[in-house]
Amino acid sequence: MTTKRKKTVILLAFVFPALLFYAVFVLAPAFGGAWYSLTNWNGLNRTYRMVGLANYIEALTADPFFLKSVGFTLKYVVFMVVLQNAIALLLAVLVESRRRSKVWFRTIFFMPNMISLIIGGFMWLFIFTKVLPYIAEHSVFAFLDKSWIGDPAYSFFAIVIVSLWGGVGYLMVIYIASLQGVPQHLKEAAAMDGANAFKTFRYVTLPMIYPALTIGIFLTLNGSFKAFDAVYSLTGGGPGRSTQVIALNIFEEAFKSSNRYGYANAKAMILFLVVFLITLIQLWLMKRREVES
Repeated sequence: MTTKRKKTVILLAFVFPALLFYAVFVLAPAFGGAWYSLTNWNGLNRTYRMVGLANYIEALTADPFFLKSVGFTLKYVVFMVVLQNAIALLLAVLVESRRRSKVWFRTIFFMPNMISLIIGGFMWLFIFTKVLPYIAEHSVFAFLDKSWIGDPAYSFFAIVIVSLWGGVGYLMVIYIASLQGVPQHLKEAAAMDGANAFKTFRYVTLPMIYPALTIGIFLTLNGSFKAFDAVYSLTGGGPGRSTQVIALNIFEEAFKSSNRYGYANAKAMILFLVVFLITLIQLWLMKRREVES
């Protein structure tokens, strides 16, 4: 056996366990879900029959709750992509500008990411329903006395607040790592040419960290479309179905309301295709921008 072939065998031996787990726990369920989306299986019986694309047609044309959840999810995605990346980048710039306490601030802002968002959601549920009304009653902050969970006008913003609390820290760390890679001599050259801090960031720092922005927006898009835990723990999709995201609609279709497992898989495949196409377009556009920058 040649040295090159021996190295290849050794590498495959190390990679094989990870590939096996990926195939068993990711690829097999994915292909299984695609198959069951073409059936009327309820997830319990051993028998089922093929229905073709009937599940997909029903979901896209005759399921008002699913279409409403799609609209709510798109609204949530827009808010999260803009706010989460903007806040994370702002925090990264502010933390990186600190000389002595940057390690403490990085730790503090990253800590919510170490807590399951399900648990964090229940913590925030207590804050929204107990703490804020108490503060509003016993202080001048009367505007905090809102029905944060029971009123659709406020429950959306409650979900956004909790999602930002749980996700900003992770993106902040990515942006900090990218900011640390910007050559200092470029900033000094811009300052010598008379550029202020804003112009230096706009024309020097921002183009240099554009790959990190691509990653940040990619992660936010994927995470926002698949949002479940914050909504489930805060509102459960209510009041009514006003805050129901796609993932929660799929979950209820498969396991709670009607046990239509095949129909729920069809919705999941629609969600997969939507996320796949949107992320492909986002990566293509931003990669082009990286080259232009």
